[in-house]
Amino acid sequence: MSTADRSETSRTWCPSGKADAPESVVLGVRSGQGGEVVYLADPVPARDVLPVIPKDVEPTRVLRFASHCVSNCLHRRGNDCTLVERVAATPTDENRSVPRCHLRTHCKWWVQIGVDGCRRCPALATTVVEGDDLGVLVADPGTTREQLEAWIAEAETEAPAR
Repeated sequence: MSTADRSETSRTWCPSGKADAPESVVLGVRSGQGGEVVYLADPVPARDVLPVIPKDVEPTRVLRFASHCVSNCLHRRGNDCTLVERVAATPTDENRSVPRCHLRTHCKWWVQIGVDGCRRCPALATTVVEGDDLGVLVADPGTTREQLEAWIAEAETEAPAR
């Protein structure tokens, strides 16, 4: 393996990456009632899939893409991903099984927070749908984990009244 190959395979990948990056692959398909991601067994290059998606459909509404983590990402602080820090603040079933994922060994979220990121990953939407207030907060790089936790706590106390 050449030095270039080693650096390429040791690079971390974002599981909520851009569809149009040259190295992008389809991580999974959003399906079901909640739009959770069902992961592909093997990566498929995004460039092979994007041409068959209708022009009026945003690719991230139906697919999740993975691409290299980049230093100029809005969610990056130093070497850390702040998106996964916010994702980790969201509620999840701790008994939920961790999905199989071809990206895991190179995934920034796995490297940074381990299984907690994997448990929450299927619920994450790269394109936030209208009315998903929690999704908007999680996606906003300006939202702190403390703000997110406060919003979740408030929403939980208001839930029975709705």
